[in-house]
Amino acid sequence: MELDLVEISPTAVPPVCKIIDYQKFLYQQKKKQKEIKAKAAKVVVKEIRFGPNTDDHDFDFKLKHAQKFLEEGAKLKTYVMFKGRSILFKEQGEILLLRFAEALEEHGKVEQLPKLEGKRMIMLIAPKKKKI
Repeated sequence: MELDLVEISPTAVPPVCKIIDYQKFLYQQKKKQKEIKAKAAKVVVKEIRFGPNTDDHDFDFKLKHAQKFLEEGAKLKTYVMFKGRSILFKEQGEILLLRFAEALEEHGKVEQLPKLEGKRMIMLIAPKKKKI
């Protein structure tokens, strides 16, 4: 009959085996894996860049964009880029990011607090789960 003895569940006691066509079994397993992968949510990360001396109007403009991104379900990577001697204003950059996080409190939650990496101070914000 050209069928194979295939072990379906090796961890069960006793192990479960079936007499089936092995190639067909592999094909169906691959198909199931592909379906599961297609249903998985893809995480989109949007970036918003500030300077250490960002003014109120620019801050508000970027805040509106951030709210839109979070409502769409994207994560936010906000960072302050320090150029040249502006690295002296680390505290100013941190205050700016914390103010940004506070303004977005109802739309998202802070995943990673401001952290200095080289010439960038980075903070991650994840969207809040929508209540059904």
